[in-house]
Amino acid sequence: MHLYHVSEEPDITVFHPRLPKRRDLDPTVGLIWAIDEEHLPNFLTPRDCPRVTYHIRPETTAEDRRRFFTSDKVMHTVIIEHGWFDRMRNTTLYLYEFDPSDFVLQDEIAGYYVAQTTQTPIARHVIDDLPGALIARGVELRVTDNLRCIAEEVKTSTLGWSLCRMANAK
Repeated sequence: MHLYHVSEEPDITVFHPRLPKRRDLDPTVGLIWAIDEEHLPNFLTPRDCPRVTYHIRPETTAEDRRRFFTSDKVMHTVIIEHGWFDRMRNTTLYLYEFDPSDFVLQDEIAGYYVAQTTQTPIARHVIDDLPGALIARGVELRVTDNLRCIAEEVKTSTLGWSLCRMANAK
């Protein structure tokens, strides 16, 4: 299993646990967050870019597959707003890979793993073509003028989904 922390910062050498801001987590226990390979496409955008992402799950219905995907070969989609496309084309991301032995699964649907101990990356991967990286992973990238409508539709589907940075959406 490969676990990554995605950042726009090129020179992180050590990760120290940070106290979580999410209300569903213990605010006194510091964590280091990582994402698994399957869910990595959800984070191959600029950090603050609002996005709707979704993917096929075993329980995804044939109707939802037809409704949300343009090809039966595509298993994952990332949708961003028009205003973020140029920034996406011009952003470089750094994937800090971790030894997974200290990490535990925090959220299976989102692919989040956490560790409570300081971590040193075992590798750093540079991605300087985000649209190309998504396409290379078989992900459909869509660009739209408004994320809110599709976000509401996806939430009631049988897909695995994630709505990221929606406070920044138009």
